[in-house]
Amino acid sequence: MNKIKVSVLLALLVFAFLLDVALGSIHIPFKAVLGILISPDTADTTWLYIIQQIRLPKALTAVVVGCGLSVSGLQMQTLFRNPLAGPSVLGITAGASLGVALVMLSAGTITSLYSIKELGISGSWLIILASSIGAAMVMLLVVTISSSLKDNVIVLIVGVMIGNITFSIISIWQYFSAPELIKDYLIWTFGSLGGVTGDQLLILTIVVIIGTAISFVSSKLLDALLLGDNYARSMGVTVKRARLLIIGSTSILAGGITAFCGPIGFIGIAVPHLTRALFNTSNHRILIPGCCLVGTLLMLVCDIVAQLPGSQTVLPINVITALVGSPVVIWIIVGRNKLKGF
Repeated sequence: MNKIKVSVLLALLVFAFLLDVALGSIHIPFKAVLGILISPDTADTTWLYIIQQIRLPKALTAVVVGCGLSVSGLQMQTLFRNPLAGPSVLGITAGASLGVALVMLSAGTITSLYSIKELGISGSWLIILASSIGAAMVMLLVVTISSSLKDNVIVLIVGVMIGNITFSIISIWQYFSAPELIKDYLIWTFGSLGGVTGDQLLILTIVVIIGTAISFVSSKLLDALLLGDNYARSMGVTVKRARLLIIGSTSILAGGITAFCGPIGFIGIAVPHLTRALFNTSNHRILIPGCCLVGTLLMLVCDIVAQLPGSQTVLPINVITALVGSPVVIWIIVGRNKLKGF
């Protein structure tokens, strides 16, 4: 049965990917899009540029982002055994944003935005490093506090409060920053899949592959932690080491994606639940690749909806993910009090 589900998901994913590449402010026939992807040498020069330089990188970014955010959200829900845990809710995205703010709002230093753009790939690694460190610091703080708390709801509240404190620090920093730097940072906070260049996409893909690979290797640890720390210890798992490994993987995923695409919410919360409901399992060897498929498909659909108005302006991706993810969160709270796997 799972093979049929995977086949259907893959077919829908391919269709959504092609549709995402085909849609845009400039109309390009679907047949022409297929022709450009299969044989670019015979294509119209203008259409070729639009597909290869703008739409294809954006669609590929949606694939990478959907996969990374979904897996990071799954790990958070397992680590905290909380169905509403996720990078955006627990302050992980806020920590990543603080790291990016440290880089983008540091005017007058070697890390100014102009210097970063001049650095090219080196600047991309600088942003990822700062973002991942920020995400890891906040996550370590949440884990440290949660170790003395037994109520998962309180842990969730603590994560939200830490996120609010982090965003407050960023707001104060913005208040004292140069106007041109604030403008760049504010645009970044809306979330976008279209601002990732070819070199940056390569780096982001590498980062997400590394983070997802660590997560998949840790699948047995995640299965054990899902049943509680005492059970994990009885299975021979070193809980502290396992937590650090999961924190590292989540920080890489959330930090790398936030660095290039801005803080994108709700995907990390919604997709793990949709995947559990679809595959009816709590086995992370199934859930991790399942989250990659469902997350990628959902992110492509969100990107398609974001450009449906047909105007020259694409809606911020955060707006669409909130519209899609919020009903799932409401469903979790109202209709699923006892979720399988928690």
